[in-house]
Amino acid sequence: MRFAISFLVKCLFSRLLLVFLLLTLPIGAATSQAAGEKKAAHPPMSFILVRSLLCQENCPEWISAEGRITSDTPARLRKILKKIGGRKLPVVFRSEGGDVDAAYAMGRMIRKAGLETAVGGTRLQGCPVGDTRCQAAVAKDGTAVGDTYSAGAYCFSACPLALAGGTSRVASQWAFIGVHQITTVYNKVRVSYRIEYKIVNGKKKEISRKEVGRKVAGQGSSTKLGKKATAALTAYLKEMGVSEDVIGLMMSATPDNINIVPAAEALRTGLITEMLSYNEWPGMPLCAPDAVAEAVCHSHPVAEALVLAKTPVSRAPVQDAAAETSEKLPKTQPMDFVLMSNGNCREECTQWISADGDITPDTPAQLKAMLTTLGERKLPIVLQSNGGDMDAAFAMGRMIRAAGLETSIGRTQLPNCPKLDPRCKASIAKSGPTEGEVFAGRAYCLSSCTLVLMSGTPRIVGYSSIGLVRPTTAEYTRFSAYFDEMGVNSETYETMMPATSTERGRIIVPSQALALGIINGIIPYDEEPGLHVCGPEAKESLRCPKKAEAEIVPVAASVN
Repeated sequence: MRFAISFLVKCLFSRLLLVFLLLTLPIGAATSQAAGEKKAAHPPMSFILVRSLLCQENCPEWISAEGRITSDTPARLRKILKKIGGRKLPVVFRSEGGDVDAAYAMGRMIRKAGLETAVGGTRLQGCPVGDTRCQAAVAKDGTAVGDTYSAGAYCFSACPLALAGGTSRVASQWAFIGVHQITTVYNKVRVSYRIEYKIVNGKKKEISRKEVGRKVAGQGSSTKLGKKATAALTAYLKEMGVSEDVIGLMMSATPDNINIVPAAEALRTGLITEMLSYNEWPGMPLCAPDAVAEAVCHSHPVAEALVLAKTPVSRAPVQDAAAETSEKLPKTQPMDFVLMSNGNCREECTQWISADGDITPDTPAQLKAMLTTLGERKLPIVLQSNGGDMDAAFAMGRMIRAAGLETSIGRTQLPNCPKLDPRCKASIAKSGPTEGEVFAGRAYCLSSCTLVLMSGTPRIVGYSSIGLVRPTTAEYTRFSAYFDEMGVNSETYETMMPATSTERGRIIVPSQALALGIINGIIPYDEEPGLHVCGPEAKESLRCPKKAEAEIVPVAASVN
C-alpha cells in the first residue's frame, strides 16, 4: 500500500492536511467457472427460436441456447422470453459454462416462466457441418428451422445450474453433463482518494474523503468455496429441487477438469428428471397426461388400463384388465420362460431368460424348473408382465435373489412372429435356445411384476415402464417386510403412493425407481436388456471376452 501525502498549511486557528491515498483493493469479486475464462474459444451464448423441420403442421418449437454464459446472458434470455410471451417452449442447452451468478439468474427466469430444459445441440436447415447454427439460416426476426441432436451435446460447468431451472429437465445417455469446482475471480483495482484532515491540538481528524481515480491492477482467483458462495449454491439447488450431493460432484474436479455425471447419477441428484429414449429428441415437450399416441412429445403416458386391478394385487385377475383393453393391447397369457439367444452360438452369442406374461400361482414352480435346468449358470431374467398374483411374485423374487440373478425389463421378439404375438409358439425352438432379439423400448413391468424386478442383483432398466400398485391394509405388513428383505425403502415408497388407491396403478420414472431402490442401474443407450452374458460354446471375442464354463441347456430340460 502506497501513500502520497502533501500538506497545505492555512493560517487559521488550526492546520488542514490534504492527503492523496492510493489503495490496491480486491474489488468487484465475480464468481465464474474456469471454462468461462476461455473467451477466445467460445462465443457468448445466443438464443434462437427454432421450429422443427421434421413435421408439416403443429411442429414443435424450442429455444436453442448455445455458447458461453456471460454476465450479459440473462438479459438476452429475458429478451427472448418476452418475445415468446406466455408460450411454454423448451430451452435446449449446449454450453461449456461460464458465469455462475448469470446461470443462477437464468435458472430462476426459466423456472418462473414454467419452461422445460434439455441438453442438446441444434442444427439449422442449410448450415454446413462446421457451423450448425450459421447466421445465414436465421431470419431477420431471430427465428429458424432445424432439428436437434443428442450425440456429443454437452452442458458443462455453470450450464447445469441453468439447466436445473427447468420444470422438467431431460438429456439422453449420449449427451454429456459435467461439473467442476467454482472459480471466484477477483478484479484488483487501484483506487486513489483525496482525503482532507484537520489538525487539532496536534491530532489528525478526517473531515472529507473523495475518490479521484481508479485503475485495474490485475486479477486474482480462488477455488475455495467460501461461506457466502456455499450458502448461495446450496440455496439455489434447494430452490430448484436438486440434491446437495451435486456440490460434492463439483468439488471433486478441479477447474481444469470436468467430472462427467453418469445418467443414473444425474437422475438421482435431480440434475435431470427424465432420460430421453432412442426415438425422442431434445426440444420435444413433455407429454400431457392425456396425450395421444401420435403426439410429438417425450415420456408418453402408459395406458392406464395396463395397471388397473379389479381386486387387490394379491389376487388380481389380469384377464379382466385385458378384456377391458382388448382394443389397445394383445390378450395376455400366464407367464412362461424361454431360454433365448442372440447371434451365432458357435461363434459368439448372448443368452437370457425371457419371462413374459401374467404371474399366476403356478409361475414360481415354472421358474424353479428353469433355474434347476440351468444349474449354476447365471443368466439375466428379462421381464415383461402386467403383474398378477402377489404371493407368487414374492416367491419368484426370493428365488431370484437366492440365485444371485440379474433382472431387467424388455420385449422379446422372435423371428417370423406377428407384432401382436412377438413370442409366437411356432418360432420357439424345439431344442436348445430360441434365437431372437430383445428391446427395452415400450417394454413394461407393472403391478406385482415390480416385486420380481426388485429382487435382481443387479436390477437394471432402459427405456421401459415400471408400474406400482399400493397394497391393501391387510397386505401391507407382508409387503413392507418383502421390501426390507430386498433392500428397498418401504417408508419412502409409502410416502410416494398416498394418492394412489389400491385399485389403481401408478407409473414411476427411472429417477423415482432409483431413489426407491427398485432398480440400481440404467442400461446404456447402446445396449439392450439381457445382451451381455455369452453362451457356453461361444468363442472368445470382444463381445464374449470370457468363455462360460457351464454346458448348454439340454433339449429335454428346456422349459418353454
